[in-house]
Amino acid sequence: MATKFIAERVFPKVGGGSNQGSNSQKKSGREKNVNLSIDGAGAGDDAGMELMQLGADRSKNVLILMSDTGGGHRASAEAIRDAFQLEFGDEYNIFVKDVWKEYTGWPLNDMESQYKFMVKHVQLWNVAFHSTSPKWIHSVYLAAIAAFYAKEVEAGLMEYKPDIIISVHPLMQHIPLWVLKWQGLQNKVVFVTVITDLNSCHPTWFHPGVNRCYCPSQEVAKRALQVGLDESQVRVYGLPIRPSFARAVLSKDQLREELELDPSLPAVLLMGGGEGMGPVKKTAKALGESLWDKAAEKPIGQLIIICGRNKNLASTLQALEWKIPVKVRGFETQMQKWMGACDCIITKAGPGTIAEALIRGLPIILNDYIPGQEKGNVPYVVDNGAGVFTRSSKETARIVAEWFSTKSDERQRMSENALKLAQPEAVFDIVRDIHELALQYGPMAKFPYELTSSFTSLF
Repeated sequence: MATKFIAERVFPKVGGGSNQGSNSQKKSGREKNVNLSIDGAGAGDDAGMELMQLGADRSKNVLILMSDTGGGHRASAEAIRDAFQLEFGDEYNIFVKDVWKEYTGWPLNDMESQYKFMVKHVQLWNVAFHSTSPKWIHSVYLAAIAAFYAKEVEAGLMEYKPDIIISVHPLMQHIPLWVLKWQGLQNKVVFVTVITDLNSCHPTWFHPGVNRCYCPSQEVAKRALQVGLDESQVRVYGLPIRPSFARAVLSKDQLREELELDPSLPAVLLMGGGEGMGPVKKTAKALGESLWDKAAEKPIGQLIIICGRNKNLASTLQALEWKIPVKVRGFETQMQKWMGACDCIITKAGPGTIAEALIRGLPIILNDYIPGQEKGNVPYVVDNGAGVFTRSSKETARIVAEWFSTKSDERQRMSENALKLAQPEAVFDIVRDIHELALQYGPMAKFPYELTSSFTSLF
Protein backbone atom coordinates (compact mmCIF):
# COMPACT_ATOMS: atom_id res chain seq x y z
CA MET A 1 0.00 0.00 0.00
CA ALA A 2 2.81 2.41 0.93
CA THR A 3 4.55 1.73 -2.37
CA LYS A 4 1.36 2.28 -4.31
CA PHE A 5 0.73 5.57 -2.49
CA ILE A 6 4.25 6.84 -3.16
CA ALA A 7 4.14 5.85 -6.82
CA GLU A 8 0.75 7.48 -7.34
CA ARG A 9 1.87 10.63 -5.49
CA VAL A 10 5.08 11.03 -7.49
CA PHE A 11 3.88 9.95 -10.91
CA PRO A 12 1.82 13.10 -11.53
CA LYS A 13 4.69 15.33 -10.42
CA VAL A 14 7.25 13.63 -12.62
CA GLY A 15 5.01 13.03 -15.59
CA GLY A 16 2.92 16.20 -15.34
CA GLY A 17 3.43 19.32 -17.36
CA SER A 18 3.80 22.24 -14.94
CA ASN A 19 5.75 22.75 -11.74
CA GLN A 20 3.24 24.22 -9.30
CA GLY A 21 3.92 25.82 -5.93
CA SER A 22 5.95 28.64 -4.47
CA ASN A 23 9.28 27.18 -5.58
CA SER A 24 8.34 27.50 -9.25
CA GLN A 25 7.91 31.24 -8.77
CA LYS A 26 11.50 31.55 -7.58
CA LYS A 27 13.10 30.24 -10.75
CA SER A 28 15.92 32.33 -12.01
CA GLY A 29 16.26 33.41 -15.61
CA ARG A 30 19.00 30.86 -16.00
CA GLU A 31 16.72 28.05 -14.84
CA LYS A 32 14.04 29.13 -17.29
CA ASN A 33 16.56 28.99 -20.12
CA VAL A 34 17.60 25.52 -19.01
CA ASN A 35 13.99 24.39 -18.98
CA LEU A 36 13.58 25.68 -22.55
CA SER A 37 16.45 23.50 -23.68
CA ILE A 38 15.03 20.58 -21.74
CA ASP A 39 11.50 20.69 -23.03
CA GLY A 40 12.16 22.24 -26.44
CA ALA A 41 8.69 23.80 -26.38
CA GLY A 42 8.82 27.28 -27.88
CA ALA A 43 12.61 27.32 -27.83
CA GLY A 44 13.16 27.19 -31.57
CA ASP A 45 16.75 27.64 -32.71
CA ASP A 46 17.78 29.09 -29.35
CA ALA A 47 17.69 25.68 -27.72
CA GLY A 48 19.99 24.24 -30.35
CA MET A 49 22.30 27.22 -30.03
CA GLU A 50 22.54 26.67 -26.29
CA LEU A 51 23.42 23.02 -26.70
CA MET A 52 26.06 23.91 -29.28
CA GLN A 53 27.59 26.50 -26.97
CA LEU A 54 27.66 23.95 -24.17
CA GLY A 55 29.46 21.43 -26.30
CA ALA A 56 32.26 19.02 -25.65
CA ASP A 57 34.88 21.71 -25.06
CA ARG A 58 33.08 23.51 -22.26
CA SER A 59 34.13 23.41 -18.62
CA LYS A 60 32.49 20.62 -16.67
CA ASN A 61 29.95 21.52 -14.00
CA VAL A 62 30.43 20.23 -10.46
CA LEU A 63 27.46 20.49 -8.10
CA ILE A 64 28.33 20.03 -4.43
CA LEU A 65 25.29 19.22 -2.28
CA MET A 66 25.49 20.32 1.36
CA SER A 67 23.39 21.57 4.26
CA ASP A 68 24.27 23.85 7.15
CA THR A 69 23.38 21.20 9.71
CA GLY A 70 26.66 21.65 11.53
CA GLY A 71 29.58 23.63 10.18
CA GLY A 72 31.50 20.61 8.91
CA HIS A 73 29.41 20.01 5.79
CA ARG A 74 29.87 23.52 4.41
CA ALA A 75 33.56 23.55 5.38
CA SER A 76 34.14 20.27 3.51
CA ALA A 77 32.20 21.53 0.48
CA GLU A 78 34.22 24.72 0.33
CA ALA A 79 37.47 22.79 0.81
CA ILE A 80 36.61 20.60 -2.19
CA ARG A 81 35.66 23.67 -4.23
CA ASP A 82 38.97 25.39 -3.41
CA ALA A 83 41.00 22.27 -4.18
CA PHE A 84 39.31 21.91 -7.59
CA GLN A 85 40.17 25.51 -8.41
CA LEU A 86 43.78 25.13 -7.29
CA GLU A 87 44.30 21.84 -9.14
CA PHE A 88 42.31 22.39 -12.34
CA GLY A 89 41.59 26.12 -12.67
CA ASP A 90 38.68 26.92 -15.00
CA GLU A 91 38.42 23.32 -16.23
CA TYR A 92 35.52 22.99 -13.77
CA ASN A 93 32.64 25.25 -12.74
CA ILE A 94 31.93 24.61 -9.05
CA PHE A 95 28.54 25.22 -7.43
CA VAL A 96 28.06 24.70 -3.67
CA LYS A 97 24.32 24.45 -3.06
CA ASP A 98 21.75 23.50 -0.45
CA VAL A 99 19.17 22.22 -2.93
CA TRP A 100 16.79 21.31 -0.11
CA LYS A 101 16.63 24.86 1.24
CA GLU A 102 16.41 26.52 -2.16
CA TYR A 103 13.93 24.26 -3.92
CA THR A 104 11.84 22.22 -1.48
CA GLY A 105 9.42 22.80 1.37
CA TRP A 106 9.13 21.59 4.94
CA PRO A 107 10.79 19.61 6.47
CA LEU A 108 13.75 19.61 4.06
CA ASN A 109 14.03 23.39 3.74
CA ASP A 110 14.13 23.74 7.54
CA MET A 111 16.75 21.13 8.40
CA GLU A 112 19.24 23.72 9.65
CA SER A 113 16.99 25.15 12.38
CA GLN A 114 15.71 21.68 13.30
CA TYR A 115 19.26 20.43 13.72
CA LYS A 116 20.32 23.40 15.84
CA PHE A 117 17.31 22.92 18.10
CA MET A 118 17.97 19.21 18.59
CA VAL A 119 21.69 19.53 19.31
CA LYS A 120 20.85 22.07 22.01
CA HIS A 121 18.63 19.33 23.47
CA VAL A 122 21.04 16.48 22.83
CA GLN A 123 18.75 13.69 23.97
CA LEU A 124 16.33 14.62 21.20
CA TRP A 125 19.14 14.36 18.67
CA ASN A 126 20.33 11.08 20.19
CA VAL A 127 16.85 9.57 19.77
CA ALA A 128 16.50 10.93 16.21
CA PHE A 129 19.93 9.64 15.17
CA HIS A 130 19.49 6.09 16.43
CA SER A 131 15.78 5.67 15.67
CA THR A 132 16.37 6.45 11.98
CA SER A 133 19.40 4.17 11.66
CA PRO A 134 17.54 0.99 10.58
CA LYS A 135 17.45 0.84 6.79
CA TRP A 136 13.73 0.16 6.48
CA ILE A 137 12.92 3.29 8.51
CA HIS A 138 15.09 5.82 6.67
CA SER A 139 14.31 4.23 3.30
CA VAL A 140 10.56 4.70 3.80
CA TYR A 141 11.12 8.25 5.07
CA LEU A 142 13.28 9.23 2.11
CA ALA A 143 10.88 7.62 -0.36
CA ALA A 144 8.02 9.62 1.15
CA ILE A 145 10.05 12.83 0.89
CA ALA A 146 10.83 12.00 -2.72
CA ALA A 147 7.12 11.56 -3.34
CA PHE A 148 6.44 15.16 -2.46
CA TYR A 149 9.56 16.91 -3.75
CA ALA A 150 10.78 14.87 -6.72
CA LYS A 151 10.11 17.57 -9.31
CA GLU A 152 11.52 20.35 -7.12
CA VAL A 153 14.76 18.46 -6.43
CA GLU A 154 14.98 17.61 -10.11
CA ALA A 155 14.71 21.32 -10.99
CA GLY A 156 17.44 22.13 -8.47
CA LEU A 157 19.82 19.56 -9.91
CA MET A 158 19.09 20.16 -13.56
CA GLU A 159 19.48 23.94 -13.34
CA TYR A 160 23.24 23.39 -13.18
CA LYS A 161 23.45 20.56 -15.75
CA PRO A 162 25.95 18.76 -13.53
CA ASP A 163 28.60 16.49 -14.98
CA ILE A 164 29.63 15.64 -11.42
CA ILE A 165 27.53 15.62 -8.25
CA ILE A 166 29.31 15.51 -4.90
CA SER A 167 27.33 14.89 -1.72
CA VAL A 168 28.84 15.97 1.59
CA HIS A 169 25.67 15.30 3.61
CA PRO A 170 24.07 11.97 4.63
CA LEU A 171 20.61 12.94 3.31
CA MET A 172 21.79 13.91 -0.16
CA GLN A 173 22.45 10.54 -1.75
CA HIS A 174 19.10 8.79 -2.15
CA ILE A 175 16.81 11.41 -3.69
CA PRO A 176 19.35 12.90 -6.16
CA LEU A 177 20.28 9.40 -7.30
CA TRP A 178 16.60 8.60 -7.83
CA VAL A 179 16.28 11.77 -9.91
CA LEU A 180 19.21 10.69 -12.09
CA LYS A 181 17.62 7.29 -12.55
CA TRP A 182 14.29 8.87 -13.56
CA GLN A 183 16.20 10.91 -16.14
CA GLY A 184 18.18 7.91 -17.38
CA LEU A 185 21.40 9.72 -16.42
CA GLN A 186 22.74 7.40 -13.73
CA ASN A 187 25.49 6.19 -16.07
CA LYS A 188 26.26 9.62 -17.49
CA VAL A 189 26.74 11.75 -14.37
CA VAL A 190 29.55 11.06 -11.89
CA PHE A 191 28.03 10.84 -8.39
CA VAL A 192 30.30 10.60 -5.35
CA THR A 193 29.84 10.80 -1.59
CA VAL A 194 32.42 12.46 0.66
CA ILE A 195 31.75 11.36 4.24
CA THR A 196 32.47 14.08 6.80
CA ASP A 197 32.25 11.97 9.99
CA LEU A 198 35.51 10.48 11.22
CA ASN A 199 34.28 7.31 12.90
CA SER A 200 30.63 6.79 13.86
CA CYS A 201 28.31 7.86 11.05
CA HIS A 202 24.67 7.47 10.08
CA PRO A 203 23.84 4.62 7.65
CA THR A 204 22.28 7.07 5.17
CA TRP A 205 25.82 8.05 4.16
CA PHE A 206 26.17 4.74 2.29
CA HIS A 207 24.42 4.19 -1.04
CA PRO A 208 25.36 1.40 -3.46
CA GLY A 209 24.57 3.60 -6.48
CA VAL A 210 27.51 6.00 -6.07
CA ASN A 211 30.63 5.88 -8.22
CA ARG A 212 32.82 6.57 -5.20
CA CYS A 213 32.42 6.75 -1.45
CA TYR A 214 35.33 8.68 0.05
CA CYS A 215 35.88 7.60 3.65
CA PRO A 216 37.91 9.61 6.17
CA SER A 217 39.12 6.54 8.10
CA GLN A 218 39.49 2.78 7.88
CA GLU A 219 36.72 2.41 10.47
CA VAL A 220 34.23 4.16 8.16
CA ALA A 221 35.48 2.20 5.14
CA LYS A 222 34.84 -1.09 6.95
CA ARG A 223 31.30 0.04 7.69
CA ALA A 224 30.78 0.93 4.02
CA LEU A 225 31.82 -2.56 2.95
CA GLN A 226 29.65 -4.18 5.61
CA VAL A 227 26.49 -2.48 4.33
CA GLY A 228 27.06 -3.58 0.74
CA LEU A 229 29.36 -1.19 -1.09
CA ASP A 230 31.96 -2.78 -3.33
CA GLU A 231 35.68 -2.35 -2.68
CA SER A 232 36.02 -0.58 -6.04
CA GLN A 233 33.65 2.15 -4.80
CA VAL A 234 35.49 2.87 -1.54
CA ARG A 235 38.53 5.10 -1.12
CA VAL A 236 40.18 6.11 2.17
CA TYR A 237 41.89 9.47 1.79
CA GLY A 238 40.92 11.32 4.98
CA LEU A 239 38.62 14.23 5.72
CA PRO A 240 38.72 17.10 3.18
CA ILE A 241 40.25 20.08 4.96
CA ARG A 242 40.79 23.57 3.55
CA PRO A 243 43.88 23.68 1.32
CA SER A 244 45.30 26.47 3.48
CA PHE A 245 45.99 23.84 6.16
CA ALA A 246 47.87 21.58 3.76
CA ARG A 247 49.82 24.39 2.10
CA ALA A 248 50.99 26.37 5.13
CA VAL A 249 54.01 28.61 4.50
CA LEU A 250 54.58 30.41 7.83
CA SER A 251 56.38 28.98 10.87
CA LYS A 252 54.94 29.08 14.40
CA ASP A 253 57.25 31.95 15.35
CA GLN A 254 56.16 33.96 12.30
CA LEU A 255 52.49 33.31 13.06
CA ARG A 256 52.88 34.39 16.67
CA GLU A 257 54.47 37.60 15.54
CA GLU A 258 51.67 38.23 13.03
CA LEU A 259 48.94 37.45 15.58
CA GLU A 260 50.65 39.46 18.32
CA LEU A 261 51.13 36.54 20.71
CA ASP A 262 53.84 36.20 23.33
CA PRO A 263 56.72 34.41 21.56
CA SER A 264 58.08 32.87 24.78
CA LEU A 265 54.94 31.29 26.26
CA PRO A 266 53.22 28.06 25.12
CA ALA A 267 49.68 28.71 23.92
CA VAL A 268 46.40 26.83 24.30
CA LEU A 269 43.50 27.33 21.89
CA LEU A 270 40.01 27.07 23.42
CA MET A 271 37.12 26.68 20.97
CA GLY A 272 33.35 26.49 21.23
CA GLY A 273 32.58 25.80 17.58
CA GLY A 274 30.93 28.22 15.19
CA GLU A 275 28.18 28.99 17.70
CA GLY A 276 30.44 29.33 20.76
CA MET A 277 28.76 26.43 22.56
CA GLY A 278 29.88 24.38 25.54
CA PRO A 279 31.67 25.24 28.79
CA VAL A 280 33.91 27.88 27.21
CA LYS A 281 33.59 30.52 29.94
CA LYS A 282 34.02 28.05 32.79
CA THR A 283 37.04 26.43 31.13
CA ALA A 284 38.62 29.79 30.29
CA LYS A 285 38.40 30.94 33.92
CA ALA A 286 39.91 27.65 35.12
CA LEU A 287 42.78 28.04 32.66
CA GLY A 288 43.31 31.60 33.84
CA GLU A 289 44.04 30.18 37.29
CA SER A 290 46.01 27.06 36.35
CA LEU A 291 48.36 28.86 33.94
CA TRP A 292 49.39 31.39 36.59
CA ASP A 293 52.43 30.41 38.68
CA LYS A 294 51.56 31.80 42.09
CA ALA A 295 55.02 31.21 43.56
CA ALA A 296 56.86 32.94 40.73
CA GLU A 297 53.99 35.38 40.11
CA LYS A 298 54.17 34.91 36.36
CA PRO A 299 52.24 33.06 33.64
CA ILE A 300 53.32 29.65 32.39
CA GLY A 301 51.13 29.87 29.29
CA GLN A 302 48.81 32.02 27.23
CA LEU A 303 45.20 31.50 26.15
CA ILE A 304 43.37 32.14 22.86
CA ILE A 305 39.56 31.81 22.98
CA ILE A 306 37.48 31.49 19.79
CA CYS A 307 33.87 32.41 20.58
CA GLY A 308 32.41 31.99 17.11
CA ARG A 309 29.14 33.84 16.56
CA ASN A 310 28.43 34.02 20.30
CA LYS A 311 28.88 37.78 20.80
CA ASN A 312 27.61 37.69 24.39
CA LEU A 313 30.29 35.16 25.31
CA ALA A 314 32.99 37.25 23.64
CA SER A 315 31.96 40.47 25.40
CA THR A 316 31.72 38.68 28.77
CA LEU A 317 35.21 37.20 28.46
CA GLN A 318 36.70 40.48 27.26
CA ALA A 319 35.32 42.22 30.34
CA LEU A 320 37.12 39.86 32.76
CA GLU A 321 40.47 40.68 34.34
CA TRP A 322 43.14 38.15 33.43
CA LYS A 323 46.46 37.38 35.07
CA ILE A 324 47.75 35.59 31.99
CA PRO A 325 47.92 36.80 28.37
CA VAL A 326 44.48 36.19 26.80
CA LYS A 327 43.10 36.90 23.35
CA VAL A 328 39.34 36.70 22.81
CA ARG A 329 38.21 36.30 19.22
CA GLY A 330 34.81 36.03 17.53
CA PHE A 331 34.10 34.06 14.36
CA GLU A 332 37.40 33.29 12.64
CA THR A 333 38.11 32.55 8.98
CA GLN A 334 41.87 32.10 9.50
CA MET A 335 41.85 29.10 11.81
CA GLN A 336 44.92 27.65 10.12
CA LYS A 337 46.92 30.56 11.53
CA TRP A 338 45.58 30.36 15.09
CA MET A 339 46.10 26.60 15.20
CA GLY A 340 49.56 26.98 13.74
CA ALA A 341 50.48 29.46 16.47
CA CYS A 342 49.32 27.24 19.37
CA ASP A 343 50.65 24.18 21.19
CA CYS A 344 47.42 22.35 22.12
CA ILE A 345 43.66 22.71 21.63
CA ILE A 346 40.48 22.29 23.69
CA THR A 347 37.34 21.60 21.66
CA LYS A 348 34.26 19.46 21.31
CA ALA A 349 34.62 16.40 19.10
CA GLY A 350 33.72 17.98 15.76
CA PRO A 351 35.39 16.03 12.92
CA GLY A 352 36.62 19.06 10.98
CA THR A 353 38.29 20.69 13.97
CA ILE A 354 39.89 17.38 14.94
CA ALA A 355 41.26 16.82 11.43
CA GLU A 356 42.62 20.38 11.30
CA ALA A 357 44.26 20.01 14.72
CA LEU A 358 45.89 16.74 13.65
CA ILE A 359 47.41 18.43 10.61
CA ARG A 360 48.89 21.06 12.90
CA GLY A 361 50.17 18.39 15.31
CA LEU A 362 48.13 19.75 18.23
CA PRO A 363 47.43 17.51 21.24
CA ILE A 364 43.65 17.58 21.69
CA ILE A 365 41.55 17.84 24.82
CA LEU A 366 37.98 16.87 23.88
CA ASN A 367 35.46 18.32 26.34
CA ASP A 368 32.15 17.30 24.72
CA TYR A 369 30.53 15.58 21.74
CA ILE A 370 27.18 15.43 19.97
CA PRO A 371 25.64 11.96 20.49
CA GLY A 372 25.59 9.84 17.37
CA GLN A 373 27.98 11.06 14.71
CA GLU A 374 30.56 12.66 17.07
CA LYS A 375 30.64 9.98 19.76
CA GLY A 376 33.05 7.79 17.80
CA ASN A 377 35.47 10.69 17.35
CA VAL A 378 36.45 10.46 21.02
CA PRO A 379 38.05 6.98 20.85
CA TYR A 380 39.49 7.89 17.43
CA VAL A 381 41.55 10.60 19.15
CA VAL A 382 42.16 8.97 22.54
CA ASP A 383 42.93 5.42 21.39
CA ASN A 384 45.43 6.74 18.85
CA GLY A 385 47.27 8.69 21.56
CA ALA A 386 46.55 12.12 20.07
CA GLY A 387 44.59 13.52 23.00
CA VAL A 388 42.37 13.00 26.02
CA PHE A 389 38.69 13.38 26.90
CA THR A 390 37.24 15.08 29.97
CA ARG A 391 34.11 17.12 30.61
CA SER A 392 35.59 18.68 33.75
CA SER A 393 36.83 22.25 33.29
CA LYS A 394 39.15 21.91 36.28
CA GLU A 395 40.61 18.67 34.93
CA THR A 396 41.11 20.30 31.54
CA ALA A 397 42.95 23.23 33.13
CA ARG A 398 45.14 20.88 35.18
CA ILE A 399 46.14 18.85 32.11
CA VAL A 400 47.12 21.97 30.14
CA ALA A 401 49.15 23.31 33.08
CA GLU A 402 51.04 20.00 33.28
CA TRP A 403 51.63 19.94 29.53
CA PHE A 404 53.13 23.42 29.82
CA SER A 405 55.35 22.52 32.78
CA THR A 406 56.11 19.07 34.22
CA LYS A 407 54.68 16.90 31.41
CA SER A 408 55.94 18.61 28.30
CA ASP A 409 57.24 15.23 27.08
CA GLU A 410 53.68 13.86 27.13
CA ARG A 411 52.52 16.84 25.08
CA GLN A 412 55.31 16.24 22.59
CA ARG A 413 54.44 12.56 22.27
CA MET A 414 50.78 13.37 21.61
CA SER A 415 51.82 15.95 19.05
CA GLU A 416 53.82 13.30 17.18
CA ASN A 417 50.85 10.89 17.31
CA ALA A 418 48.57 13.61 15.96
CA LEU A 419 50.85 14.16 12.98
CA LYS A 420 50.84 10.41 12.27
CA LEU A 421 47.03 10.50 12.05
CA ALA A 422 46.94 13.65 9.94
CA GLN A 423 46.06 13.48 6.24
CA PRO A 424 46.74 16.98 4.91
CA GLU A 425 46.54 15.95 1.24
CA ALA A 426 43.11 14.30 1.57
CA VAL A 427 41.15 17.00 -0.25
CA PHE A 428 43.59 16.99 -3.17
CA ASP A 429 43.55 13.18 -3.36
CA ILE A 430 39.74 13.32 -3.51
CA VAL A 431 39.48 15.89 -6.30
CA ARG A 432 42.16 14.17 -8.35
CA ASP A 433 40.29 10.88 -8.13
CA ILE A 434 37.02 12.61 -9.09
CA HIS A 435 38.84 14.18 -12.04
CA GLU A 436 39.95 10.72 -13.19
CA LEU A 437 36.35 9.54 -12.99
CA ALA A 438 35.17 12.59 -14.94
CA LEU A 439 37.57 11.81 -17.78
CA GLN A 440 35.49 8.70 -18.47
CA TYR A 441 32.38 10.80 -19.13
CA GLY A 442 31.56 13.41 -21.74
CA PRO A 443 29.97 16.79 -20.92
CA MET A 444 26.33 16.57 -19.93
CA ALA A 445 25.30 18.89 -22.75
CA LYS A 446 25.66 15.91 -25.09
CA PHE A 447 22.65 14.27 -23.43
CA PRO A 448 19.03 15.45 -23.63
CA TYR A 449 17.33 16.44 -20.37
CA GLU A 450 13.98 14.93 -21.21
CA LEU A 451 11.47 14.55 -18.40
CA THR A 452 10.57 10.91 -17.81
CA SER A 453 7.69 9.25 -16.07
CA SER A 454 9.44 6.03 -15.09
CA PHE A 455 9.28 6.48 -11.34
CA THR A 456 7.00 3.46 -10.86
CA SER A 457 9.72 1.19 -12.25
CA LEU A 458 11.86 1.98 -9.21
CA PHE A 459 9.49 0.12 -6.87
